[in-house]
Amino acid sequence: MDNENTSGSSLDAREFRNALGCFATGVMVMTSSGGNDGLIGVTINSFSSVSLDPPLISFCLADSLTEFDTLMKSEHFALNVLREDQQDLSNQFAKTSPDKWRGVAYREGSNSAPIIEPNHAVLLCTKHSHLACGDHVIIVAQVEEVEYGDEEPPLLFYKGQYRRLS
Repeated sequence: MDNENTSGSSLDAREFRNALGCFATGVMVMTSSGGNDGLIGVTINSFSSVSLDPPLISFCLADSLTEFDTLMKSEHFALNVLREDQQDLSNQFAKTSPDKWRGVAYREGSNSAPIIEPNHAVLLCTKHSHLACGDHVIIVAQVEEVEYGDEEPPLLFYKGQYRRLS
């Protein structure tokens, strides 16, 4: 990847990424039944709670994703919070591949979105709004149902690497 900045900003792209990497994040897989496109899923880690009343969350999708158009059409989806032992699953859904779902155990959620099993937690969502920003789109979604309680630690990402809670 070229580190040259073409946005007109004097900020070096690599330095910006390095600074953002100092913020530890959890890792999720957004899943949806993409209609005629079948099951779709993509790894995300840019996630935030937005509001408690109503229950809203946000996350970002890169507009370069192969599944971007299908994901943008999805009104209902699941955000599967991955467990510490699911690093391979995170990597599998981060790649462009027609076989992302090979070997993945899942069940259908009440909103028809696939729920990966096992998981650390899952949020079943309905799209509320979206906003194009740079090379990503910010999705705001209303959380309709939650499941949690798995005692396994969550999968974390920090400074470009998977990490463990100590």
